[in-house]
Amino acid sequence: MPLWVPKGMGLTPEEEQVKRYLKRYATDDKDGKLRWNELKVALKDLGLHFSGFRAKRAVHYADVNGDGCVDEEEMNDLVKYTVKWRLSN
Repeated sequence: MPLWVPKGMGLTPEEEQVKRYLKRYATDDKDGKLRWNELKVALKDLGLHFSGFRAKRAVHYADVNGDGCVDEEEMNDLVKYTVKWRLSN
């Protein structure tokens, strides 16, 4: 598994599926942004251990503008980062 994930690359079909799954959890404020607590719930629902820690690290990685959440422009980077955990739903 690579420790470094390049930013800004296109998504594979598997990654598109993960993206659709994660976007279903972006429900607070109906703004389409994914916050760390929503990502934590999504990862926990997938059965991943340490979901809170992983969610904070993933949001920190993907949140380029520093607003504390992942918007549509940052979502691909989040998916690239999280897909290494072998997510499946």
